[in-house]
This record gives sequence, C-alpha cells and structure tokens, in this order.
Amino acid sequence: MAWQPEKAPLQELVGYLKDALSGHDQNAQRYATMMLGQAKSSPETANYLAYTLSNGPLLQELGLNMSDNILVRSAAAINLKNAIKAYGKAYAELDLVYVHSLVLSALQDSTPQIRNFAGSVISEIVHKGGILAWPELLPELLALAGNDRGNVSSETQEGAMSALAKICEDNKQSLDQDYNGQRPLAIIIPKLLDITSSPNAKVRAFALASINAFIPQTSSAVSISLDAILERLFHLANDPSDSVRRNVCRSFTHLVDVRPDKVRPHMSGLVDYFVLQQRNTDDPDLALDAAEFWLCVGENQRLCPSLGPFLDKIVPVLLESMVYEEEDILRLEGDADDADQEDRAEDLKPQFATTKTPRTAANGHIGTNGEVALSSQQSQIDDDLSDGEIEESDGGSANLEDRWNLRKCSAAALDVLASNFHGAVFDVTLPYLTENLRHQDWPNREAAVLAIGAVADGCMDAVTPHLPDLVPYLLSLLNDREPVIRLITCWALGRYSAWASHLEEPSDRQRYFEPMMEGILNRMLDRNKRVQEAAASAFANLEEKATKRLTPYCGPIIRQFVECFGKYKDRNMFILYDCVQTLAEHVGPALAQQDLIDTLMPAMIQRWSKVSDRSQEIFPLLECLSYVATALGDAFAPFAVGVFTRCIRIIHQSLEEYVMCLNNEALDKPSKDFLVTSLDLLSAIIQALQPRKSGELVQNSQPRFFDLLLFCMEDPSNDVRQSSYALLGDCAVNIFPHLQPFLPVLIPVLIRQLDLDNMQDQDIENGFSVINNACWSCGEIAIREKTGMGPYVEQIYQYLLGIISNPEVPTSVNENAVIALGRLGVDCSQTLAPHLGEFAKPFLQIIGPVEYTDEKAHAFVGFNRIVERNPQAMEDCLIDYFKASAAYARHSNSIPDADLAGSFQRNLIGYKNLIPNFEPFLQQLPERDIEKLRGSFNL
Repeated sequence: MAWQPEKAPLQELVGYLKDALSGHDQNAQRYATMMLGQAKSSPETANYLAYTLSNGPLLQELGLNMSDNILVRSAAAINLKNAIKAYGKAYAELDLVYVHSLVLSALQDSTPQIRNFAGSVISEIVHKGGILAWPELLPELLALAGNDRGNVSSETQEGAMSALAKICEDNKQSLDQDYNGQRPLAIIIPKLLDITSSPNAKVRAFALASINAFIPQTSSAVSISLDAILERLFHLANDPSDSVRRNVCRSFTHLVDVRPDKVRPHMSGLVDYFVLQQRNTDDPDLALDAAEFWLCVGENQRLCPSLGPFLDKIVPVLLESMVYEEEDILRLEGDADDADQEDRAEDLKPQFATTKTPRTAANGHIGTNGEVALSSQQSQIDDDLSDGEIEESDGGSANLEDRWNLRKCSAAALDVLASNFHGAVFDVTLPYLTENLRHQDWPNREAAVLAIGAVADGCMDAVTPHLPDLVPYLLSLLNDREPVIRLITCWALGRYSAWASHLEEPSDRQRYFEPMMEGILNRMLDRNKRVQEAAASAFANLEEKATKRLTPYCGPIIRQFVECFGKYKDRNMFILYDCVQTLAEHVGPALAQQDLIDTLMPAMIQRWSKVSDRSQEIFPLLECLSYVATALGDAFAPFAVGVFTRCIRIIHQSLEEYVMCLNNEALDKPSKDFLVTSLDLLSAIIQALQPRKSGELVQNSQPRFFDLLLFCMEDPSNDVRQSSYALLGDCAVNIFPHLQPFLPVLIPVLIRQLDLDNMQDQDIENGFSVINNACWSCGEIAIREKTGMGPYVEQIYQYLLGIISNPEVPTSVNENAVIALGRLGVDCSQTLAPHLGEFAKPFLQIIGPVEYTDEKAHAFVGFNRIVERNPQAMEDCLIDYFKASAAYARHSNSIPDADLAGSFQRNLIGYKNLIPNFEPFLQQLPERDIEKLRGSFNL
C-alpha cells in the first residue's frame, strides 16, 4: 500500500512551515524553525514535505487561503531541498520513490513558483544521489519538455524544462561522465536542440540556456553537435522572445572563449546583430548580454583583431549605452549632501584580507593593488528565489551603483577595445566627446567623462595632445553641482594621473599635476559620501602612478587624510586606509619625519581605539598599519607595544573561538582574516623595529608568541599558514635568539609543510604560496642555526628534492627551495654531499636566472662546500657548474663575498687538477665565460 500522511502530523508540519516564513511573530518563527530542524532526523519527514509541496488543493482543506497555501508549499520545497542536502551517508539508505513521484507531479502545478521550487528539489536530488539513483528522470523530463506524447500542457513543459535547466547547470560534470559506455550528455544535447523548436518561448529559452551550461565545458558531446548548435543559433537569432535572444547572445559569448574559429567567419553579421540587440531599450538584460560579447571578444587575442573593420559600428553603441538610463537619472539627480549622515548597516561591504605576494629569497615585502576597476563582481542569487531563469543576478548589493550593468559593461568593453586598437578607437570616440563633454544635460556630460576615462590606458598616445586643454576642463567639473559628475570626474582624473605625475618640466607639473592632486584631495572631503569614495579611490590610483614623486607633498596629503579620519563614516574609512597604506608603500621612509608622524599617528591610533577586535573594519586597518609600520621603521616604536599586544590578543581569541567551533558545530567559525591580518602586522612590526625592541615585544608576549605561531603554522587555512611562515622567516632574520629555543617544536611542523603530498588539489595555487614561504623561512633558519640543523637535514632534503624535481611547481617556489637547500649546505655539507648527484643539475638550472643577492650567495657557498666534498658527483652537469662560476664572476663586484669567491676558486682549481684534458674541456664553454674564468680564478 502506498505511503499516506497522518492528518495530525501533517497539520503540525503545515503550521510550522507557515510560522517559519512569517515575520509577524518572531518567537513563533524561532520555535517553528527549531522544530523543523528536529524533524529532519525522521525518515518520514521527506515524504511529508513532498506531500505538502505537491498537494495544493488538499492543503486548502486545512483552512489555508491561497496566499498561505503557496507560502507553505514553498517552505516545504525549501526544507525538502535542505534536508536532502544535509543527509550524509544515510542518504543512500533512504527510500525516495514516493518523493520522486510527488516532486515530478509538482512540475505540472498551475503556479510558476511551485514549479520552480519543484525543479530545485529535483536538481538537488540528482546532485546528491547521482544520475543512476533516478535513471528514469532525464528521459521523463526530456519527454515532458519536448511534448513527446502530444498532450503535455504548456505549464508542464515549462516546469519540466525549467527543472532540466537546473539539473544541467548544477550537474555539468556528472552528465558528461561515462555510464556503462554511454554519456547522458550525448543524448541530452540533440534532444535539447529539438526542444529549441518548441512553440513555447519559455521552453525554447530554457532549452538554449541548458545547452549554454555545457558550451564552456568543451565536452565531446558539444563538439560533435557544434555545427548543429550554430545552425540553431542563427535560426533563433531573430526569435520574438527577448529571453531566447538573450540566450543566443550568451551562446555566442561562450563560443568566443572555447571555439573562436567558429565565430570568426561570421563576425560581420554578428557585429550587426549584437549592435541591434544592444540597442534594445525594452530589455536592459538583453542589451547587457549583447554588450558582454564585445568585452569577451576584446579579451580574446585571437579573435579581437577581427573587430577592427567594425569599430565605427561598435564604439558608437558602446558610447550610447554609457549614458544613464532614465530611471537612474531620476534617482541620481540632485543627489543629497549626505556626508554627515551615518551609514546604514546594509551600506557596509564585507571586508576580506587582500591576497599577499609570497615571500622570496630576495625580499619579503607584501604587495598591494590600488587599481580602480571598471566592473564589479556579480553575485549569484539562490535559484529558490529566481523566477526560473538560471545564472541571473541582481548584483546582491544594497547600493545600485555597485551592480554590474549595461553602462559599466559598455565602459569596460570600450576600455578593452582601446587597449587593443588604440588611436583607431579614439578617432571614433572623439566626435562624441566633442559633442557631449560640455553638453547642457548632465547625463551626457557624465557619459563623456566616463568615456574619457575608459580610453585612458589604451589611447594615451592619441589623447595626450588634447590633455593640456582637457585636464583643466575636468578639474572644473570637480565643482559641478551634480555629485555624479564630480564622482566620475575623480575617477577619470585618476586614470590620467600617470601622465600628469610623469611630466618632466617643473612648470608642467605645477600646471597640471599639482592641481590634479589638489582637486582630488579636496573632493575627498566632498559633501557627498559617494564622491568622497570616488575621490579616495582616484587618489589611491594617483599614488600608485606617482610613487616617490609624492614625497615633497606628504605634508598636505597627510593633513587632508587626517581631516578625512575625523569626518568619514564607516564605509569610506575602508578606502581611506587604502590611501594611507598606498602612500606609505610608495614614499616609504619619507613618512618617518617627526612632524608627519605627529600629524598622522594620533588620528590612526584614535580610530584604532574605536574599532572593536571583532569588527570587519579591523582587517583593512591592520593591513594599513602594516604598511605604515614598514614605512616608519624604528620610528613606529612608540606605538608598537599597544598594537603588538592587541594583535596577540586577536590571534589568541580567534584560535580559541576556532577550537570551540570544532567542539560545537552550532557555532559560527570565526573569519580567518583576523589571524591573517594580525600575523602580517606582527611581521611588519618585527621587521620595522630594532631587533632589541621587537625582541622585547616577543619576549613579553602573553600568551607566548611562538606558542601562538605554532598553532597558526598548523591551521587548515592556506592563507593563515602563508602568513605564519612569512612571520617565522621574519623572526629568523630579525630576532633569531628569541626564536632559537623554540626550534625543536617549530621545525618538525615546518618540515611537514614542505611535503607536496599535503597540498589540497582544490586550492593548489594558495598551497604553493604556503610552501614558498615555508622554503624561504627554512633557508633563513638554516643559515643561522648552522650545525644545529643536523638532525633535520635528511628529511628536509627529501622534501626539497621533491619540490625541485616536480615540473608542476611554480618557478618562485623552486627558487626558494634551491636557496634553502644551498643554505643548508653551508654548515651541513657532509650530510648533503652523498646526494649531490641527485640535485646538482636542477639546482644549477633553477638558481641560474635568480638575481644575485646575499641569499643566492649563501646558497652557492653551501653548494660549493657540498661540491668540494663530492666533486665526482658533478660529472653530468660540470659544464653547467663552470658556466655558473663564470656568471658569478661577472657579478662579483656587486656581491663582495670572500667565502663565496674562495669556494669557487678552490673547486675550479680542484677540477683543473682532476680533469686530465682540462683545456679541451674548457673549450666547450662560450669564449666570454672562458675569459672570465681565466681572469677571475687563474685557470
């Protein structure tokens, strides 16, 4: 007998589902959510939820009105999907035959929302259980969507095709796997192509969207059907449905990436088509998809040249699309002076620690990027909240200006085309600029300024003759009554800051660069917060371009920054930190003047005192202070104790919270960025201060500094470990006496990090950055611990050999590995000498291109000592060794190292005495190497 629900539990479940999505009674909502969570443990819960989802008419018997009926059924779908997602190993033991039948029937529901939710549940079932767990599903969905029986309702076709689209999007890999000699995709693609002929526009759109899910995968099924896909695309190109044409645009954009050869022959017709679609004023989403085609082609080096003959068609439509739409104009016009208003919580963006540059044997500085981007990252909304479209986004931001849209895409495409075609793009753009830069309507002026900024990088040579007239006009726009004009002008001026800051004549710099700098600085205190933000971003960009040329102006710049610290609200404080740290990065020790310190640091410390340890604002603040500490050097000492102590507290608190989460899954895991930014600031302080002072900070740390570092070195996060090993190396360089007593517990952890087998495949790039820093710190420890490394040499050697022998390892990691290996050899050459034949050749190949530094010199001292103990092992790469010796001789003036010169001398003379026919051997070298060896080493 088929399973049937009991009335009482069903009524109870319906009540909980209703309360869980109702905001009227928060206590009832919390209780309902708790009870629904507990119900997941019952094996019958999935049946009850599926029954509730699929039996709308029966639920009316429980007294639900139409609105509550849809609400409860939607809640049932969401809970069913989440229950399926949450099932662990027990999922395989579930009997879901009943659930399968009911969610399939829900695809026939008259309510689109219920059909969409049913499709989401079906997709999750396939994703969780796999294709084979429901083998009849795909044939059934394809038959329903294609109306194979001839009597399937239009609503059911839409529901089935919507579900199929979700399955295709969520299960791309599994649908292209081999199952008993068959790949589901080989059957699905031809059937989807047939369904694109459906009389139902939604079905056609979903079918094409499903095909689009697989085009980027370059699977064999798509490759085989590619000509048929192209034929259908050309047929659907003039479809009356905007949704279908939107997916046609996406198809061609995907093809640009994977098969540009299929697109190139049709470029002339495609240009006309995409220009027409981008001018569709009724559907901005369609216009945006069309604009993204230009962006994609422009970034494809093989296909981009084919756009050259059509710039006079493409550029005008991009310029047209950069004007604000009427709705935006009404929203922006007369934008309020809101600088004194507090930010709303939804205005504050999540903050994350920036990606760091891995340490190198030459230096250990962390990089930053102050470039201003044209586009913003799109965030995907959950498909449970969509209307059935896949890969749709509303940008997910409370601030409309942060969303990716036609205007931004067009500007980005113009930027890319300018970078490829240079003056040819400016020639087409110039008439538009002439007509609109001084236009009486501000939206036209604003779009013209946006265009000026967009072509800056690519058309600089063509624009430069116009800049003496253009820059003063742009500076005048900084005082425009419309905030949006002031905003875009700040951004555009920032794009030309490289030109202004590199002017050779002092009079030219005084005429253009100084007013540009002053104008942007003044806008940082604009009456409008969005203008403040744009000005601060532009000034960070100017700092990147001007670099040390800003040194004479540090006084007024710092004073303006301090004014901003006093007036900015929370959101803009983040970009202000970027301005401060970028200045510190590029002018460096010039900030260490006492008057500048006395101006800047009280404002920073005041803000530092205001921000809580668990605020997301602490991330950019800690990063900013890292750069400031580095720039100030030992002058940072008066502020170091409080900052250092707080970093230790944040690290300790984060580690404690993480341990608590491991023991209680209900707790939220703390962000790893608390650890990363604190570790990085500790590194900066230890490098900045005199060793005696930084040593005292470490010595007085509570909890003990190196105990916390040990925990961080074993953290599961790559970012945390990357920063931890950078800090370990900095301690070796600057405060080795304080580090040395802890080496017996730290080195075994360091050794495990050198094992490539411990890297996770899903995050291999960051994994290599960790190993890079581990190699670097290993070398720094080895050169100071000397013979104390003896117990660890064999194990370290095996892992370093694994690194330099693996062709997948990035160059920088290999370089740090061979330098660590060479430095081990300085005092442990006897242990490494028997292995010389294994590593000599890759050592010489990898270290050769490395710039000559003290670290490379140390490595060669160690390598030479190993060679001296086992000279016969060099037989396979002796010529390479002599070349390396000659290369050193050419750089010996810049690396005056007596130990290194002597070690080369001893080995070369030794080989001269060891090789019977030395002169013929020497003739295998280039003549300049022979001359250098004879002159430097008396050969």
